[in-house]
Amino acid sequence: MTDQTLKNAASGVLSLEAYSPGMPIDELQRRLGVSNAIKLASNENPLGASDKVKAALAAAVARENLALYPDGSGHRLKQKIAAMHDIALDRITLGNGSNDIIELLGRVFLGPRRAALYSAHAFAVYSIITQAQDARAVVVPARPATDAQPYGHDLPAFSKALAANPDVALVFIANPNNPTGTVLEPREIEAFLTATPSSVIVALDEAYFEYLDAALRPAMRAWLDRFPNLIVFRTFSKAYGLAGLRVGYSLSSAALADVLNRVRQPFNNNSLALLAAEVALDDQDYVQASVELNARERARLAAALQAKGLTVLPSQANFLTVGFGRDAKPIHQGLLEQGVIVRPLASYELPQFLRVTVGTQAENDRFLEALTVVLKAS
Repeated sequence: MTDQTLKNAASGVLSLEAYSPGMPIDELQRRLGVSNAIKLASNENPLGASDKVKAALAAAVARENLALYPDGSGHRLKQKIAAMHDIALDRITLGNGSNDIIELLGRVFLGPRRAALYSAHAFAVYSIITQAQDARAVVVPARPATDAQPYGHDLPAFSKALAANPDVALVFIANPNNPTGTVLEPREIEAFLTATPSSVIVALDEAYFEYLDAALRPAMRAWLDRFPNLIVFRTFSKAYGLAGLRVGYSLSSAALADVLNRVRQPFNNNSLALLAAEVALDDQDYVQASVELNARERARLAAALQAKGLTVLPSQANFLTVGFGRDAKPIHQGLLEQGVIVRPLASYELPQFLRVTVGTQAENDRFLEALTVVLKAS
């Protein structure tokens, strides 16, 4: 491909580095020849989809005509989401995962002479969509390592940065944050929303909301009525166990949902994904069981890692971020050779840390055993 071929490509896209997802198990087994590998890299639900969802999907494959397009509006799923949150249907936008909502926000609100504001060590897709839209990034330094929420969002610093950068059109707040697992107090978020001009869209990323302790769950529904510039988005990829089907949604004002739906791709959710999300919403007992397993195993895993003298960031998500006090790349490689896939964080400017999804008890034990071998060898 010649330079002339890419002459008219967007400059932001040309300078991007593609998002690197967690390594698939098949790839590890091909690359290193290991067998019986486990993946604790992408924060999926280790229990998978519920039995009710699996049964519904099996019946649908036999019954539905998959040659027909899905319902482009996702009406049945929207009805269930609307009932769950006591919100009007026209305030809901469906995405192909919550990642799709981030993409829609960037397409509508970002571009040349506009900026997005987000924290250091925040989800990589915020920076990707900002750069792809040729917008400017205002990256706010995170809280210090000694803070109660180390490397987490510093919202007072957000407000100062917002005042100093009038071109900011979109602010991303992740609560809990990926990849640190850190959390914000509801009062902190509310204070920031109160101080933010209504012309600035505040995107509250709640991909890991279900794992939050009850006392830390913000009054999101009431805020949506008070702050028309607020948009909240969630996903079915984590606690609901549907990462392979890609369904997410956002709640906002009707006006904001309307402009997002103008650029949303037709049929961005397939028929089986829509059905799975509908059934999953009705199976809250399964979600609760998944959350309870995560809470137990997260605490046990954190204690075991701390007993090895490692730093474990406080987490309100379904993963732990572990510090080794040195470059973690050799430890990551050693774990791969032991058949355990975790997530390196050098691309998040945390080269001494690895992110580990909380798995089942057996998976977590396998990880701890492999880590013991790797640490002893290094």
